[in-house]
Amino acid sequence: MALIALEGMEFFGNHGCFPEERITGNRFLVDFWYDADTETAEKTDQITDTVDYQEVYFLIRKEMKKPGSMIEHIARRMLDAVVEKFPAIRSAKIKVTKVNPAVGGVMNKVSVTLTHNQD
Repeated sequence: MALIALEGMEFFGNHGCFPEERITGNRFLVDFWYDADTETAEKTDQITDTVDYQEVYFLIRKEMKKPGSMIEHIARRMLDAVVEKFPAIRSAKIKVTKVNPAVGGVMNKVSVTLTHNQD
């Protein structure tokens, strides 16, 4: 088993509960970790024998393009899309961070972390 991490993915999205946020958009950071059996790929050196992290990135990017109100919902969409496409993923964790959220005061960022464990 291997823990693979896609860290510091950066996106611009029109997500938020306030109409202004949906118009102006905001910067988001995404970190995604997953456990997968990489033993075959370790021996063959073939990307087809593992979960291709570029494909994971493309799925996350696709979901980030769809507007949403809450980062909890956006994180769930991304997590579900990845584990549905790649059943070899045993467990996964995603962290979605909204930079400079509109809270009526100074806040650098707010984030949510969700997990998935295959039973």
